[in-house]
Amino acid sequence: MFAIDDLRLLVTVAATGSFTKAAARLNYTQSAVSRRIAALERRSGGALFDRLPRGVRLNPAGHALYRHSTEVLDRLARAERELAVLHAGDGGPLHLGAFATANIALVPAALRALASTRAEVEVVVTEAPTDTLMTHVADGTLDLAVVSDYPSGLPSADGVTTTPLCRDELFVALPRDHRLAGSSTVHLAELRDEAWLHSAYGDRPTLLADACARAGFTPRKIIRIAEWSAKFGYASAGLGVALVPSLAARAVPPDLTLHRLSAPTLHRTVYAALPTTPLPAALKLRALLHETNGPQPA
Repeated sequence: MFAIDDLRLLVTVAATGSFTKAAARLNYTQSAVSRRIAALERRSGGALFDRLPRGVRLNPAGHALYRHSTEVLDRLARAERELAVLHAGDGGPLHLGAFATANIALVPAALRALASTRAEVEVVVTEAPTDTLMTHVADGTLDLAVVSDYPSGLPSADGVTTTPLCRDELFVALPRDHRLAGSSTVHLAELRDEAWLHSAYGDRPTLLADACARAGFTPRKIIRIAEWSAKFGYASAGLGVALVPSLAARAVPPDLTLHRLSAPTLHRTVYAALPTTPLPAALKLRALLHETNGPQPA
């Protein structure tokens, strides 16, 4: 019903108390201001100003519209400032998603570096599996996501571009009293009789199943545990062994040891996923993620 320019004109006339002064401030003619105020009053259903011998002043209806006009114009000004900050990459909200183990060391280190250079960027973090994260980048819910191709390959999503960040080697976690705990590397076939602590991926193919098949055996027993803290607890109790990505090495408790696998070697690739038109702050964070290395076991 009301154009933004008309609301600005109303506020300016009210501030100056004169059609002539408002025209000079807005670079209009006095007659143009009079015509536009008259048109605004018709749309409003009645007069908005009392015409005085010298100038004009708001009447009760004018005061009501003036109050709403200043609120609308203030919100628009704040929106313009926020968008300018967002497009400059210097502040505003940044919605970030990551899978669980990326949040142990990789993502926090990059966010710490971002905070030191872009302190006004407000990061909102979501943790979810890779397929969910890719969907949220595609639908605009996330501005950036850290995803991986484990266990079933990197899912594709329309309007999402992915860039490799790092190669994440998978190790095996053993309790310190395990018979192989003193070995620097372990052949996967040496663990053929162990129970494996593994995330609950249902019937989808997994890297563990494929690796065991290439090593010539099928896991004797799989205990389905999704959370890393629970996996470590079970492994510490000697109830099973677990594959642990190097990104999660910092979270491994001291009563477990990590060992490289001599054959077959296992790894996944970690990616940054961005929408087609990313925010500058998202691009900056992606660069910082490139520079951040997850902790590697000795």
